[in-house]
Amino acid sequence: MLLKLIKSAAKDNIGMYGKKTILFIDEIHRFNKSQQDYLLPFVEDGTIILIGATTENPYFEVNGALLSRSIIFELKPLETEDIKKLIRRALTDKEKGMGTYNAEIEEDALHFLADISNGDARSALNAIELGVLTTERSQDGKIHITLDVAGECIQKRVVRYDKTGDNHYDTISAFIKSMRGSDPDAAIYYLARMLYAGENVTFIARRIMICAAEDVSNADPNALVIATSAALAVERLGMPEARIVLAQAAAYVACAPKSNSAIIAIDAAMNVVEHEKTATIPAYLMDAHYKGAAKLGHGLDYKYAHNYKNHYVKQQYLPDELKDRTFYHLSDMGYEKTLYEYLKQIKEED
Repeated sequence: MLLKLIKSAAKDNIGMYGKKTILFIDEIHRFNKSQQDYLLPFVEDGTIILIGATTENPYFEVNGALLSRSIIFELKPLETEDIKKLIRRALTDKEKGMGTYNAEIEEDALHFLADISNGDARSALNAIELGVLTTERSQDGKIHITLDVAGECIQKRVVRYDKTGDNHYDTISAFIKSMRGSDPDAAIYYLARMLYAGENVTFIARRIMICAAEDVSNADPNALVIATSAALAVERLGMPEARIVLAQAAAYVACAPKSNSAIIAIDAAMNVVEHEKTATIPAYLMDAHYKGAAKLGHGLDYKYAHNYKNHYVKQQYLPDELKDRTFYHLSDMGYEKTLYEYLKQIKEED
């Protein structure tokens, strides 16, 4: 209903006065697809000049048709010096600020507020306003914003983190890439950011398990054991103790030797299954535990590996169509090197 009223007013403005209407929509990502589509024709014909603001990634949350007719601006966090200027202006401007209160801020308090606001001007201005309004005047008639006052006004550092937005995905991405890149310090830092912002500990634990399997694999099989144990432990412990378990698991995965052999192997095999004709399983590998299986040739001439030296015997396990394919390539990292040498040895002795 509101959009219809805006549309009607906009048409009257352009029809009667030749003026376009500027429509500013804050948090435009909260508009559903139908609501966004409703605006499209009026944006196209110029009836409405649309300005949308969002804390989300517009390429995910805003209709492509609207995006194609828009100019996208990404607002970056302000620098510390910029925040300082805004605080000083707020304290001295008598028309738009709090200049009439005759307040002063000490340099260390100014730097503290500018730094702890993390580039968010609104957070800094809210803090300085609170400080001015709640601090008693000194004998000189002025309000003095000291470091202690500033600390009381903004007791917790602002962390830009939305569990469903860009910061969520960017931080977890940096966390995983830090573990993959064998940087335990960075992994622990991003873990701390997520925990501080209230991220779900079971979600973090799942990502550590995935990283252990995908990026460490059999170069250190113990990594997945530790990651899985950590996932169980955090569910039983909860915060704040869960932070210790997650830190241990993340640090171990980050420090472990790396291999992506498993994910390369399964993706290659999945690609064959998806795009190539289903290959026939060799008859001697088929199930022979039912009556009549032998008549079909199932299980005949199968070589039982445990009956041979090293519990290994050369035998074709892949279908004929794929007998020369190799999916799993052991790396020379960590325990995978040991596995490679072991397989090489038993095949040479066969």
